[in-house]
Amino acid sequence: MTTHTHQTRRYSSVDRLLINADQALRTLFGRPQTTERPNPADAHLEPELRNDQRRHIARLMRINHTGEVCAQALYQGQALTAKLPETRDRMERSAEEENDHLAWCAERLDELGARKSLLNPLWYAGSFAMGASAGLAGDKWSLGFVVETERQVENHLAGHLEQIPAQDGKSRSILEQMKADEVRHAQVAKAAGGVDLPAPIQAAMKLTSRIMTRTVYWI
Repeated sequence: MTTHTHQTRRYSSVDRLLINADQALRTLFGRPQTTERPNPADAHLEPELRNDQRRHIARLMRINHTGEVCAQALYQGQALTAKLPETRDRMERSAEEENDHLAWCAERLDELGARKSLLNPLWYAGSFAMGASAGLAGDKWSLGFVVETERQVENHLAGHLEQIPAQDGKSRSILEQMKADEVRHAQVAKAAGGVDLPAPIQAAMKLTSRIMTRTVYWI
């Protein structure tokens, strides 16, 4: 079990920048710091899959891995600029659980013999900037951004679950747990004061997500 000591004390702005830099390196190139939760895929055997099924599932899991890279960046950016300590703590706890998703997706990619997206550094940078901007706009907007992000991710995961064969319990169990977590993260952010984002921002977020999924499927 990993202990996150930065939750037990308050850090300066410089300390937080260094923590975020370390988190970025871990997310993109290292081993994520996970919570105590086991990988749900461990309860399932590797399924018998056709080559075309395996390739498609691997590409879907690559998209989900990149989505978790983006989630890490969003939460870290928001935590960096959050106004209230309790908002920052919520962001950091959610980021920890998203780290579980990141690790689980990476493990599944390894099992499928697939690589991570080559575009992950680009998506991390863009998502971090979006998260920091949302935090600067105010906690209610930052939390609203979380609510809308998690709603879109929930729908995205539901679409992937429809495409993954029933016999692939490993991939399905990961996505099902991720989906349950995203629903809870959205509920927590909403209850904490998150507001509904304007329709143009929601549309822009959907467009960005569509571009990401289509490019990462191949690259």
